Order: sequence, then structure tokens, then C-alpha cells
Amino acid sequence: MVQTPVKPENTIQLPPSKHEFADVIHRLEAGGAMLPDTPENLMQIIGIYKAYAVPMDFYWRDLLYIAEQVFLNPFPFFKYLLPKEYLELHNHYAGDDADLRIWRGEATAHPELLAYMEKGETFKMPKLFHHLWHDRVNMEFAEACMRAMLWHRGMGGQFDPYLDSDEYKANADKAIKAYFKYNPVMMGVYKLFPDLFIEQCRQMSYYSNLGLFWEIMAPVFFEMSDLYDEGKITSVPEAMNFIVNGIFAIAGRPIYHHVYIRGECYEIIPKSKGFMWLYEAALPYVEAVFYRTAPFRGTKSYNAQAKQVPEDQKNFHYGILYADVFPVGTAGIPPTLLMQDMLHFLPPYLVDYYSKNCRGEDDMLIQLGISFQRSMYCVTSAVIQALRTALLYPLDDPNPKHLKANRAFFEAQIDRFKRPEARLRDIQRQDYR
Repeated sequence: MVQTPVKPENTIQLPPSKHEFADVIHRLEAGGAMLPDTPENLMQIIGIYKAYAVPMDFYWRDLLYIAEQVFLNPFPFFKYLLPKEYLELHNHYAGDDADLRIWRGEATAHPELLAYMEKGETFKMPKLFHHLWHDRVNMEFAEACMRAMLWHRGMGGQFDPYLDSDEYKANADKAIKAYFKYNPVMMGVYKLFPDLFIEQCRQMSYYSNLGLFWEIMAPVFFEMSDLYDEGKITSVPEAMNFIVNGIFAIAGRPIYHHVYIRGECYEIIPKSKGFMWLYEAALPYVEAVFYRTAPFRGTKSYNAQAKQVPEDQKNFHYGILYADVFPVGTAGIPPTLLMQDMLHFLPPYLVDYYSKNCRGEDDMLIQLGISFQRSMYCVTSAVIQALRTALLYPLDDPNPKHLKANRAFFEAQIDRFKRPEARLRDIQRQDYR
């Protein structure tokens, strides 16, 4: 594993940065995060990681269930009713049989998740009734993240270009024909509109991509919460470094898409293609979901004459790093859905914190949304530090040219937060609530 070291005091010092966020640049150069290192910030982000990990344990399981089993069902009314098979599906990074044990807990669905699924906010009743009453985990949030990745295609790696290859289309064709083998109507529609079905298959591949990504992030966040409770994570840089280490430890995890039809496995994207977690899932996810996403429906016009959104998708800036959660909580993907999910799994210390700083129970969603924003700035800091480690030089490198290269990299990354919508300025203040 790779550590992001705290820069020794006796190393060569560069002149102070002249960047608008010079203090943040200097903090990154010293091995810190964009988020200031305070006990309050640490408590917020770790508590939110725990609250996020529990619904995420449902998200990744259901995303894989949809990609592997529901597939191209034209009427997927029950795709959020996760079968026992997937609730008991072993996470590859938790449990005694883990490929790499990140979390010391169990490999099956988290006990808090199972308890919530049984009773929800109401009382114990059949799954279907919980579903119809919308007393459940908000999988719509997970699908919004997936669609953001699908819409913002072409962000590096080989996974996305492969979706347009003849090989992918041939693999998808086999799976589509097998899936609709006994449905002559759908087979006829497929012959008339093959591209429509191939595009839906691409979307299923992104379901799988995101599910495999979150399968790792859930145990990472669970373990961070446990370490914090044990007093073994005591600072924001330590929390960030845990994520950095996790990124490098599982960077090569395969990203694939298998479909199971009547007991037979169809490899639409085989593991043998060698697509890796870091380049094909993690980095596209951060770019598409943290930074870009899209304006919440009804708040911006996509009409070219209105010019309310950028002409280029690469300039979109509607993710959680830019979200204004104060009035409506609707920047980018609908974060209020995730906030509602996290509300059920907040650790007691975070509930106590919000009770002292909120304007009431209704305000708690906004407060935890702001804590979530802080936590994602910490995750983004980990990604930036990991990229610097992979592409550039150690923070304590004695060569001044290398330190200048590191600084140029940090400044280029932070340039993206010069926009007035960015919340980097806000998270520097402890009273940002």
C-alpha cells in the first residue's frame, strides 16, 4: 500500500503559491486534504461514511441483480425487490472468504440494512407493500448515478470504447437473443430496432460497472467507521490516506458484465478483457458524479438558445462538489434521495451533533447533506493524492523541479473549484451548516 506522507519540515520549500486557494494547495502539498483537519470535520465525514455505507450495501447488490438477472425485462416492476440470493451474496472485500479483506465485518448484507428492510419507517409488512408505500431504500439515487456515468461517456479507460466495439455488440446480441428466445414479439422488435436493444444493453453494463465499484466502497467506509470508533483514525489526513491506500490495494479489481439467463452465463464483458476498477469505474465515477452530473430536472433549460447549461459536457458542474443543499437539495443527481436513505443509519454521535446544530428535525436532511458534501471533498482529495502518487512525485521529493510539477498538478486540479458554485470556499469554514 502507498502512504501519502506528511511532508517533513526540512525538505526544500517552494515559494508560496499565488493560487486563489493557496492555503488548500499548501495543505495538499503537506499530505493533507481539501477539507481542514478538525475533530468536528473528522466526526462528520466518518459518521456520514457509515450512514452512506449501509444503503450502499443495498445499492451495489441491486445494481448487480438488475444487470445480471433483470437485464432487458421490458416491465421491470420488481427490480428493487432484491431476492435473498443477492442479500446473501458475499462481498469480495469483507468476510472470511474475501479476495482482500478490507472490512472485518460480515460478507452478507449489513444487519442494519436487513432490519430497515423488514420494518422501514412504518412497521413489518411484505416487501411489496414497503415498495408500494415507498418505504424503502431509494434505488432511484443509484440509478441516477449510473445514468450520469452513461451520459458522460468517453472519460478515459478502455471500458467505454469497448461498448461500441463489434465484439461487444456480438456478445450482447447472443445475450439478447437468449433472453427473448421464447418471446417472438420482442424478437421481432429487436430485428426492427437492434440499436435500441444494444443501447439498453450498454446501460446494463453500466449498472454492473457501478455495482462492482460500490461493492468495494461499502466495506471501505464500514472499516473506516470501525477504526474511528476504536480511536485508530484520529485526523482527516488519516481518513484520506485510508482511502488512498484502498484505491491502490484494489485498483486492479476486474470490471465485467455477466448475464444469467435460464441458468447459463453470458459474458457480455468478460473478465478476460482486463478492465480494471480504478480506470474503468472509480475515475469515471468521480468525474461523472462528483463533478459533472446534470442540472436537476426543471431547474435549467437544455435549449441551445437559452444557454443555461454549458455547450460542452466536460464543463458541466452540477455534482455534489458544487451542490447548493440549502434551499432545495437538488443540484446534480437528486441528493435528497440519498440524504433520506442516510438519515436512517446515522451513528448516535452524529445524531447528537445535528440535534445541537439543527433548526429542528426537518433541518437534519440539509445538515447531513452538507456533511456528505464535506465527506466527498475528502474522497476527492484522496483521488487527487492517488493520481499525484501514480503520475508524479513524492511530496517529500528533494528535487525542486519535481515539487514544482506536483504544485502545477495540484493547482490544475483546484482550478476546477474557482467557479462561484463550488463549495470549496464554504467547507473551509466550520460554521458552514
